[in-house]
This record gives sequence, C-alpha cells and structure tokens, in this order.
Amino acid sequence: MSTLALEALLKRETAIIVAALLVLTLLAWLAVLVGAGTGMDPFAMSGWFFPYGDPAAQSGTWTPSYWLISFFMWAVMMVAMMLPSASPMVLLYARVMRQSERKGEIADASLRIAGFAGGYLSLWILFSLFAVAAQFALEQLGAMSAMMVLRSPAAAGGLLIAAGIYQLTPLKDACLAHCRAPASFLAAHWRPGVNGAWRMGVAHGAYCVGCCLALMLLLFVGGVMNLIWIAGLTLFVLAEKFLPQGRRLSVPIGVLLMIAGAALVVAG
Repeated sequence: MSTLALEALLKRETAIIVAALLVLTLLAWLAVLVGAGTGMDPFAMSGWFFPYGDPAAQSGTWTPSYWLISFFMWAVMMVAMMLPSASPMVLLYARVMRQSERKGEIADASLRIAGFAGGYLSLWILFSLFAVAAQFALEQLGAMSAMMVLRSPAAAGGLLIAAGIYQLTPLKDACLAHCRAPASFLAAHWRPGVNGAWRMGVAHGAYCVGCCLALMLLLFVGGVMNLIWIAGLTLFVLAEKFLPQGRRLSVPIGVLLMIAGAALVVAG
C-alpha cells in the first residue's frame, strides 16, 4: 500500500472514530435533556439561582428501580460531560493502533481502541455509583431538596470552598497535567494487548477523575439536573484541558469558588 493510500485510509478511519464519539456524546446529552429516565424536566430545574429552603426530597422513594434510574442519570451525565474532553486522547491512541495494524504489528486494533475507551469510561461509571450513594445519603439526612440541590446554603458554601481549595492543590495540578498531554501520557503508560489498552484507559480515567471529581460534586450545589450547571462545568473542563493557558485557570477559579462559598456560608 502506498503512503498516500495509507494516509487516506487512516483519515477515513479517524473520521469514523470521531463520528462514533460524537454520536455517543450526543446520545448522552439527549438522555440528559429528556430527564435521563427520572421523569423530571431538566429545563424546569435549571437556573442561575440556588433554590434553598425548598421542601426536602422524599427519601422513601428509593426503590431498587429508582436506584437504577439514579445511576443511569449520573452515568449518562458523566459520559455527556467527560467524553468530549477525553476524545483527543482516544483519537491519538486509535491513530497509533491503526498505524500498527497497517504495518502488520497487531491484528486487533479495534478491540484495543474499544478497550481503551471502555477503561476510561469505567472510572466515571464508578464515580456515578459513588454519586448515587452520596445523593441517597443526603436525601436520608433531609439535606437534598426535591429540586435535587443541597437545601442548606452553609453546606453548599462548604462544598464550594472545598472544591476551590482542591483546585489549588498539587494533586489537581498533576492530574490536569496528565490530561493535557496525550502523547506524554501514552508514552509513560504504554501497555500491550487489549488488556493493556483497558488498563491504560483506566489510568487515564483515574487522572481525569482526580482532575474533575471536586467539580462534578458541585452539581449538588447548583442542582443535579440543572442544565446550566451541567453545561457550565462541561465547558470549564474543556477549557482547562484544551486552552493553551487552561492550566492557569485552576487558581483563579479556585479563588472564585472559595469566595462564593464563603458568601453562602455567611448568608446561611
């Protein structure tokens, strides 16, 4: 196969992977927009202001089916919010795998690519389980409103302050550095085979969770189904990871979060 033919084939296969990632992301966003099976209207639950003082959520509604619905809600939100920021890493890995397959070095590029993406998403699935458990605990304590937001301004303010402090930590900076450097990450964490691809995806997912976990917990502050907060956090994650000076956003955002949190604590 000529060099030009190989480049054309790689471009076509890259386009297919881009399309697959885009379709998965759009499906996840569509699920969020229609309520992710909860029966709630995300548009009615969206706004800039915090509906503190609303009645507590009905904690007795946690049947096994509601657990599954809540898990699905969190899982599709995480896919919608986090898959776009992981796409460059997936695409770079896919390109390397396809080139190796064309050279005859491997014969299972598609399985490795799927394993890498699956490993990444598995970490956010685990986070979704944690988030559901946290939501359940907060509802049992009467701390969550029917609008799926923390009822206490002081509690919300404390979470904002904690998230702001985390933005300034070396752990946050280290995780963000790995997420911003796909080529360096692949070189440092390379593993052969499908199982190795899955382990690499898990490692990347772990760094991504380490980078964004505190930000995702802010959904409890603005509203779990608040589209404005979901979109805002998604855009900020993308800015942190992709903008040339994105790494420098952590400090000012951290300070702003702490100021906002302190204001809520004082107001509460």
